[in-house]
Amino acid sequence: MADLTSALEAILFASGESMPVARLSLVLGAEEEEILRCASELAEQYEKEERGIRLLHLGEKLQMCSAPEYAPYITKALEQRKPPMLSQSALETLAIVAYFQPVTRAYIDQVRGVDSSYTVSTLLERGLIEPAGKLDVPGRPSLLRTTDVFLRTMSVSSLDELPKLPDMNSGDGVKELQRKIEQLQNAQNGDQISLSEIQSSGE
Repeated sequence: MADLTSALEAILFASGESMPVARLSLVLGAEEEEILRCASELAEQYEKEERGIRLLHLGEKLQMCSAPEYAPYITKALEQRKPPMLSQSALETLAIVAYFQPVTRAYIDQVRGVDSSYTVSTLLERGLIEPAGKLDVPGRPSLLRTTDVFLRTMSVSSLDELPKLPDMNSGDGVKELQRKIEQLQNAQNGDQISLSEIQSSGE
């Protein structure tokens, strides 16, 4: 188990990106359950020892990253500017994609009531959403979904952890989405948006 844990740690560190548990299982010759147990032990160890790294479980993938509390030091050391916070329209668009994915840009425009071309492009550039194939209708519009970057930014492991919304076909549903948009806009602070906040806003 120690060798497996060390090998898992080495792979995730060297990768720098999220890796599917299934691929790790194949490479390491271990069951996926065993891989996840090792990952859980590593994650607990990092937190218990207050290490500068964290191991995240993102859906069916694992990723190693720096501890969020050290972000200011990392930014300084790498001479990077803090990325600009998302605007209300960008957060609103992101919330729509997160809750109703995969969605087309036309659907986003319909919900928001405005053209979302620029906002969608911004979210694609930031890596928060990505193409997810084409809708099988005339014109074959592209479908959009959230990414692992979205999960990591929201500090959640899967979309199931997002708060539930009421039926969007009702007036109350639309009002609830708007309320969450306002909550998210007010809750943006630091480099990370907390989980309960990612449900809204825009560019």
